[in-house]
Amino acid sequence: MSVHGVRGRRKRWLTVALAGVLVLLSGNTVFAGWQQTRVIESLAAAADRTDAYQQVAYLAAREMAVVEAALRSAGDGDTAGDGDAARRQVLAADRAVKAAMTNLMRVETDRPRTAGMLAQQHINLNAEVLRYVAQLDEGNTAAARNTLHTVIEPSSARITANLLDAQDVQLARYAEQKASAERKSRYLMYGVALCFVVGQVVLAMFAWSSRSHRRQVEAMATTDGLTGLPNRRAFNAQARIALQAAAAGPTTLVLNLDGFRAVNDQLGQHIGDLLLIECARRLTSSVRAEEDLAARLSGDEFAVLLRDGDADDGDLVAERLLAAFDEPFVLDSVTVDLEVSIGAATATPGVDVTGLMRNADTAMHLAKQQHQGFHRFVTADGHDPAARLTLLGDLRRALDDPDQLLLHYQPKISLRTGALAGVEALARWQHPVKGMISPGDFIPVVETTSLIHRFTDQVMGEALAQARRWLDAGHRVPVAVNISTRSLLDAGFGDRLAARLDESGVPAGLLTIEITEHTVMTDPDTAIAALGRVRELGVKASIDDYGTGYSSMSYLKVLPVDELKIDRSFVCDLAADASSRALVASTVELGHQLGLSVVAEGIEDEPTADALRELGCDVGQGYFFARPVPPAELTPRLADYPAAIAA
Repeated sequence: MSVHGVRGRRKRWLTVALAGVLVLLSGNTVFAGWQQTRVIESLAAAADRTDAYQQVAYLAAREMAVVEAALRSAGDGDTAGDGDAARRQVLAADRAVKAAMTNLMRVETDRPRTAGMLAQQHINLNAEVLRYVAQLDEGNTAAARNTLHTVIEPSSARITANLLDAQDVQLARYAEQKASAERKSRYLMYGVALCFVVGQVVLAMFAWSSRSHRRQVEAMATTDGLTGLPNRRAFNAQARIALQAAAAGPTTLVLNLDGFRAVNDQLGQHIGDLLLIECARRLTSSVRAEEDLAARLSGDEFAVLLRDGDADDGDLVAERLLAAFDEPFVLDSVTVDLEVSIGAATATPGVDVTGLMRNADTAMHLAKQQHQGFHRFVTADGHDPAARLTLLGDLRRALDDPDQLLLHYQPKISLRTGALAGVEALARWQHPVKGMISPGDFIPVVETTSLIHRFTDQVMGEALAQARRWLDAGHRVPVAVNISTRSLLDAGFGDRLAARLDESGVPAGLLTIEITEHTVMTDPDTAIAALGRVRELGVKASIDDYGTGYSSMSYLKVLPVDELKIDRSFVCDLAADASSRALVASTVELGHQLGLSVVAEGIEDEPTADALRELGCDVGQGYFFARPVPPAELTPRLADYPAAIAA
């Protein structure tokens, strides 16, 4: 064989070897590329699984927020429409979690048992959510609250913990797959390096997505979705930190919009939302950026936390807020004028966040009731918790003791004839140790508890029993009984009243219930319905303390009432003050135009009685005619009317 032949043969073999190497390299490249493709597909599937876990976590957190909001909506006494909307939101949130769980089971091929366990846990939770919604529909907020706190929240917490654990495992598996891709990438040079870069990009995007989702969930748990302000949970957390860190106690302001419900009902939820957003803007622009924290607590209630504990600064902030909210709100070409009630409380040693917020809320309600705009909480505004519990315990025992809870009766006199027009029943508490306790000291306390229903029923029962005794003695005496807001708006009040009437045998026309303007305006629709039920029974209704509230004429003309009682603050200086005389005259004329009887209370002298008689007022009540007395003292005098008054 020649050298050329040998060389040619060598070249051919070299060419074949190079070709083989090239084929091997190409095959290796193709194989490695195929493997890399599989790695990328695996990474993409892992990303889908991670996104599915995050979506479930996010929607589960949102579902809990909506569930909690539904309970707050029912506790604030929202309208039926708002309750239906809250129910629909709860059910919609639950369906969204179910869909996310279904997607998780579809993409979770590595650990289907884990996904199935999570789905089963949510199915179990779903049954409790449906029970919770049913309890809200029934108006059983106490049971709903118990279901929320004892079943739903713990179950949700377990689901969230399991989701986070599964997500951590998924992250670890993803990291392992990435490391394997890096090892295989060494066989591919630039091509595999490109895949590595893609993997890094995917990893970076996943890390960013993970952090973004986590921040979104955390923000949702602490931020009001409409206004962007911190919510009640975030506010309480910051207040707790301020209480622990500040040398002097921090100050809290609680704000409530007067008339927001009417805006929402009459102008629509869209305008109501715009109003809340504008309120949040004015709130944040009126407080100090660094020292203060503004938050939306719920509905139309906002709060400001002044961390530095300077009470004077709290008053200055309140002044700025009053000025800011005094400006009209222009919302989609609609101009709205609202007032704001602000309560302030500064933390004292030993007070916690709950106590601080309760004090500020008490001050806010006092500002609303007294039309002050702003009120700072002082010790006299509230009751010491221990003393309050003692008072309630004593009152419970008093309701079982006929010698403690007594009724005195104050005559109501016809100003035209001097005849007895009726009596008003006034509760008195003869404490076995403390003596006579003023109604002003115990009725505001009992009105904040469910004990008010038992108290009202007992007062109503005793008043009707006394009216029955007078009837049996030949005296037809109409009796008026004061009814609290909580009692009137209670769903069972009408049935209990009907039962009391049947039990006593007193004609319904001899009974009048007295309610305040504040009672009506707290929830006009419910109040009108309740008064309608009272009228169906034949019982009369009277608006007490008329002139001290914000009664709307549109409500007054449709209220099923029979009587207006002019507040004593307008009557006391009637004879000497022209303004008071003009107000009383206009009220008398208004009442008569509406077909109502008009009663003036607080008459203490003859000139006042004469002035009221000249204005055409129908009935008078006050010390000038008679003080409240026990029935045993009043009964012998009944036969003297009208002669005694005429004399």
